[in-house]
Amino acid sequence: MTQEELDELMSGAVDDMDALDDEVIDEIEDDEDISEDMFEEVAKSEKPVTKSDKPDGYSDNTAHHWPLPATDENKMVHQLDDVTKESEEKATEIFDIIENISSDLMAEEENLQKVVEAIESNVKLFTTLRNKFPDVAAFKTQLEINETALEDMNGTIEILQNSGDSIMSVMDIMQYQDIHRQKIERVINVMRALSKYMNTLFEGKIDDEKRVSSAQHIAGDTHNELASTDDIEALLEQFGK
Repeated sequence: MTQEELDELMSGAVDDMDALDDEVIDEIEDDEDISEDMFEEVAKSEKPVTKSDKPDGYSDNTAHHWPLPATDENKMVHQLDDVTKESEEKATEIFDIIENISSDLMAEEENLQKVVEAIESNVKLFTTLRNKFPDVAAFKTQLEINETALEDMNGTIEILQNSGDSIMSVMDIMQYQDIHRQKIERVINVMRALSKYMNTLFEGKIDDEKRVSSAQHIAGDTHNELASTDDIEALLEQFGK
């Protein structure tokens, strides 16, 4: 802008301010000394104003003070119902697996008993042959082999029997899972009963839509800073995030 134009502005000769603004903008655009980098620097220096989606005073240290949103993941009775259902299903699967293992152990024990009977018969036979033919070394060797095999088979059968007893103990312990499920179900029933009782206790004869709106300020109030409906909805929305 030249000195003459400035003098005209001061003297009131320039009445159209919008036109003047256009002139100034055109001059700035035509000015080669003002580059686009300067505009970018100015834009970067301006800090954008962002609104936090968390309530005032919320932090990682105070997160446990704020209520959880009422979603399916946080509804107490809903969660307890899922726990009882899933635990019962898993317990049934465990019982089926344990029962199959126990059946396999019993079947193997019966088979080994038959093998033991055959080895015992061999031991008796080679014992008789060794006594009648003490000079035959093969009878003595086979007797020792069968006696060792009989000891090993008896040890294996004992392990199978102990494993079966352990499985029975596991099944007895698993019975406590059903007791725990019953305890949780009892808690659920009490919570549902309390919920129904509270709903009945606060139940009114007049629908909320037909109620007379309550006064915002009454005598004796120390301040008039009351939360509006929009403020309450915004606060609930923040809690739900």
